[in-house]
Amino acid sequence: ADLSVEECCDKGVEWAVTNRICASLPLISESRECSMTQVQCCRSQLEKQSCSDGVEFANAREECDSHIAKNSTCEAEYFKTCCYCCLLGKAAQVQGQSCEPNPKMGYQCGIVFRTCCGKGQEGIDLSISDYPPKKETVEISKEELDQEDPYLHDGCRGGGPCSQQCRDTGSSYVCSCFVGYQLQPDGITCEDINECITGTHNCGIGQTCVNTLGSFRCQRDTSCGTGYELTDDSRCKDIDECETGTHNCPPDFICQNTPGSFRCRPKLQCMSGFIQDALGNCIDINECLSTNMPCPAGQICINTDGSFTCQRISPSCGRGYHLNEDGTRCVDVDECSSSNQPCGEGHICINAPGNYRCECKAGYSFDVISRTCIDINECRRYPGRLCAHKCENTPGSYYCTCTMGFKLSADGRSCEDLNECESNPCSQECANVYGSYQCYCRRGFQLSDIDGISCEDIDECALPTGGHICSFRCVNIPGSFQCTCPSTGYRLAPNARNCQDIDECVAESHNCSFNETCFNIQGGFRCLSLECPENYRKSGDTVRLEKTDTIRCIKSCRPNDVSCLLDPVHTISHTVISLPTFREFTRPEEIIFLRAITPTYPANQADIIFDITEGNLRDSFDIIKRYMDGMTVGVVRQVRPIIGPFHAILKLEMNYVMGGVVSHRNIVNVHIFVSEYWF
Repeated sequence: ADLSVEECCDKGVEWAVTNRICASLPLISESRECSMTQVQCCRSQLEKQSCSDGVEFANAREECDSHIAKNSTCEAEYFKTCCYCCLLGKAAQVQGQSCEPNPKMGYQCGIVFRTCCGKGQEGIDLSISDYPPKKETVEISKEELDQEDPYLHDGCRGGGPCSQQCRDTGSSYVCSCFVGYQLQPDGITCEDINECITGTHNCGIGQTCVNTLGSFRCQRDTSCGTGYELTDDSRCKDIDECETGTHNCPPDFICQNTPGSFRCRPKLQCMSGFIQDALGNCIDINECLSTNMPCPAGQICINTDGSFTCQRISPSCGRGYHLNEDGTRCVDVDECSSSNQPCGEGHICINAPGNYRCECKAGYSFDVISRTCIDINECRRYPGRLCAHKCENTPGSYYCTCTMGFKLSADGRSCEDLNECESNPCSQECANVYGSYQCYCRRGFQLSDIDGISCEDIDECALPTGGHICSFRCVNIPGSFQCTCPSTGYRLAPNARNCQDIDECVAESHNCSFNETCFNIQGGFRCLSLECPENYRKSGDTVRLEKTDTIRCIKSCRPNDVSCLLDPVHTISHTVISLPTFREFTRPEEIIFLRAITPTYPANQADIIFDITEGNLRDSFDIIKRYMDGMTVGVVRQVRPIIGPFHAILKLEMNYVMGGVVSHRNIVNVHIFVSEYWF
């Protein structure tokens, strides 16, 4: 059986009171009306409960922001709204203001505002919920009640004795008035201020100030005119003469109101085809005089009483004319539009009213002999005057052409230069010139002698100066070249042309063992194990020159070793020198300089003798003595060319001779490495 609306609503309210949620509301009926009623009553009950909780929270806490809602549902919004409205009502009551809320707050907020303002915390009954939550009864003492409600003994509570506004000062109270009122001498009542007398109004010129309670209004001084009346707000309003009965329409007419006046319309209506005049008479309408022609084309309109008739027109046309499609009038026959060409080829047909005439077309002239139109050769008749370059005759006209490298201008007669470079005819770069173009190539390429368009790579390495471009080897690449060095021992210099030797000993890229000494040579290195012989020790200093490395062994005899002490050899040096392969050997090259330790004294017959004792293969080296800066110097020279790679050890002796006896001898072992390349 169908349930009543009250039963469906009770089920919704019962579910809201018990579960405080409507999301999972079980529907008790399949009826659409019952389901809608059940949901709406459940939501309404939740709103009442949320509002009541908000009022209780405001009374207990005196604030609303600390309440943490479980979610942002509508119920939480109703809680906050009622809480805020109750706080506003309590604040108005404390400040001695009126308990009448602003209508803009809303109806529900106004009820909460008025209740909390008028009764405080005592006996608040909002009639929000029929099933309030059950709470245990708690007795509150007077001291606790005073502590919980600090405004209980406020003199302005409930509005106080003031007629409008009241403010409690602790020991007394102060009354005040709303805007537009002034406080009377008794300090309690308020009296209206007459702004029109005090001159505090803002009425303009042409307006009169009219005082009202708490305010004023401005009223117009001038009349609104006939048919209008002045309203209380100083506005002009139309007078409906038909409604007020102030019209003068006769009994056979009907009054119709208009802005500022009225109109009398007759009650008797005329038939179709007639119009009624101001006196109510019916006058025939002449439809033939209307702007919209009532009759179709080819017919004439004849007016009748209350209507009209249409009569067909049948005109007679003469030669060269015929009736139009509507058959209403004669129009000219266009003989020139026919397909039989009445004037013949080469002529132009010109139509005239009722006739036509034939003339020669432009570019043709009439031949009196053949009585026909013949073509005019404009190029022959006006040589050099029609076209800038070349003229070509055509039947009835002509056209201009341009020579190669030019194109026809917009006027069809002049010629302007054609920019052939826009079509990219060249393989690399193109320069447009007047009437032609010129191809050129980028650096490292040359223009082909065959087509003058393509660019061919220049082999810089094959040029007569190519052998001097790179110090070792030149490799040609498209548009340029690259210099290379031997695969090992050299690197390309910053100028990208010369090769620099890599000092593996300084870069520590060698593989010499701990007991070996690394000696850099041109294009590589050598690991030599140079040990001092018996009775000699290695000097702590190692001389490193640009192309040589020297290890010096100094004599160190054991005590009482007479033979060691008498041996004239004092030092044994090992020197490594790297020499190039001289491709063009024209004169001796000085490679080693041995300087004497002591200066020369010719007076005491002392002498220094330099000699090569071992390793001079093919007598490629010699040694000469020279005096430089007061010193005796032995100069080792290369006197024959040596093709590398080559390794030789020259043993040089520097003997100090005194009285024909060698008193002191230094031995220098020179390790000479001749490299295959030298840069």
